[in-house]
Amino acid sequence: MTGPVAVVDTDGIAVPDRFGWWHDMVGQEVMPVSMRSPYADRFRGSAAVVGPPGGLAVFDFSPLSAQRLPVHIRRADPEAYFLVLVRGGAVRLEQGRGVACLEPRGMAVFSTSRPLSCEFQDHDGSVRLTLLRLPRTLMPLADGRVDRLLAVPLPTETGSGALLDLYLTSLPGAVRTCRPAELARLGAVGTDLAASLLAARLGDQESLPPETRRGVLRERISRFIDRHLADPTLDPAAIAAHHHISLRTLHQLFQSEPESVAATIRRRRLERCHADLTDPSLRHRTIGETALRWGFRHPADFSRAFRRAYGMPPSEIRAASSR
Repeated sequence: MTGPVAVVDTDGIAVPDRFGWWHDMVGQEVMPVSMRSPYADRFRGSAAVVGPPGGLAVFDFSPLSAQRLPVHIRRADPEAYFLVLVRGGAVRLEQGRGVACLEPRGMAVFSTSRPLSCEFQDHDGSVRLTLLRLPRTLMPLADGRVDRLLAVPLPTETGSGALLDLYLTSLPGAVRTCRPAELARLGAVGTDLAASLLAARLGDQESLPPETRRGVLRERISRFIDRHLADPTLDPAAIAAHHHISLRTLHQLFQSEPESVAATIRRRRLERCHADLTDPSLRHRTIGETALRWGFRHPADFSRAFRRAYGMPPSEIRAASSR
């Protein structure tokens, strides 16, 4: 399947051949391994590969165990790290001296260049996880630093871990409406967030390149905007104050972005209003109430901005959606 999300699954494969097909697919898309599964005779699995190609993949499959041995490494080594986020089931990783036992929302990193043992365990009949590929040459950390964290559980509740959790969860849906340039930028965001999380775990965030730190700060600001769109006082000055940076620094952060901070706030508010106005379950809410709910203080300003964005007034958008 073409497009930003390519989906493959076992549904079109003969049942006796499914496990072998899955084994070969993982060997090509991730890395060669040996696999065993108690579900080999009735195996099922699906994978959604999210653009940019090979950057992120979402898997849902029957429980299995996998090993990457020296023979596999000699056969093919993509020379990458993979960050794994468990979304369902449980995963046990062993690599080097590290052992990570991960429940849902658990996160860890492993290397393709070292032997690895994985147990994908059966809690509810399937395992669901997300893999983010991190090519070694693109990781902005000194050689060998990441290897200290192989198969070590990583925090996902706060800081870069929480941002990365949200990024990995939301990216498959977000990329479906992305332009190519925005898709490439989103791929870089994932690398920056992963590098920041690993550097924080190592106590070495100051070693990150300035651009990586700027990328993480932009992502934090982006998530802050999303959380506070309903606040009518949300503006560039409020954002700068919350993040303890000057207004000038904030505008400099967004110089490489497609739109300014103020334009980003306005566009996202309009998108929320458009979604509400076309939602049949919210027809009881007036247009003015919808605008106010998403931070527009003045109905006239909202109507003008909405017409510029969508080519027709809010009332016509609502009427058209109900036909």
